[in-house]
This record gives sequence, structure tokens and C-alpha cells, in this order.
Amino acid sequence: MDYLWTPWRFNYVTKAGAPVGCVFCGASAATDDREALIVHRAAYNFVILNRFPYTNGHVMVVPYLHVSTLQDLPEPALLEMIRLAQEAEKHLRAIYRPDGVNLGMNIGQSAGAGIASHIHMHILPRWTGDTNFMTVTGETRVLPETLEATWERLRQAEWTVR
Repeated sequence: MDYLWTPWRFNYVTKAGAPVGCVFCGASAATDDREALIVHRAAYNFVILNRFPYTNGHVMVVPYLHVSTLQDLPEPALLEMIRLAQEAEKHLRAIYRPDGVNLGMNIGQSAGAGIASHIHMHILPRWTGDTNFMTVTGETRVLPETLEATWERLRQAEWTVR
């Protein structure tokens, strides 16, 4: 039998279901962007790495304002969100050279939102054949790059949305 050690998931597994405040509000208030995994801050939104990514380069655009629907997001924040998504796509394509990019939002718990109370947009690079048996049978993702390395790569990108 082979073992795939994933010690970075221990924090996720042991805290699953634990009552905490909003992770996005906590991240936005953090003073250490590296620790919070924030790669860019703009006026109304920030870009943050997904702590439990589907693929390397999986980022999210999150408004500072704690709202659960697009209809509750003021227009300047909404416009900036899509501009940041566009810029994130540009950087992900330049850094990771993916075959495609997934962009999406799950609004509400029934729609699959893991954090339903604070709206956020996922942007992640995809490659032909990037799914494998590990995810299907072992419920495990294999990622060749650490979050720290991903943060460094995306933090160094030239973000123009301020």
C-alpha cells in the first residue's frame, strides 16, 4: 500500500465544522498578506488564494463588504470584481500556461457555496487531463506547488486594478 502524506490538510480536517467568524472578513482585516494568502488588494475587493485549492493558482476575488448576493454588492465593487477576475485570468494564463480557466460563483448554500454569507468569485487554471483517480477514489488532490510558492508568483504579477 502506498501513502500520500498531506500534512497541510490537517488544519482543515481538524477545524471542519468549528464555529468561526467569516474567513474572508478575517483575511481582509489581517495585517500580514502572506499569512492571509492575499495576493492583491484593490479599492473594493481583494484577490486571495484558495487555502484548499482545486488546482495550483486557484484564486478568489472577494469584496471587502460582507454581503451574500450580487444584488447586494454596490456597483463600483461589482465592476471592480469582474475587472479583477479579468486580470487574474491574464496572470494565471501567463504564469501557469493552462489550457483553460474556470470562473464561477456559488451564491447560497444550496448552490454549493462553502461560505454562503460572503460572496466570492473563483478563478482557477485548468489543464486537459488534470483530473485523475486520486480525486475520484481517494478524495485527495495532488498539487505540485505549495501555497507559499503560488503566493509568491501571483504577488509579483503586475496588478493594474487598484
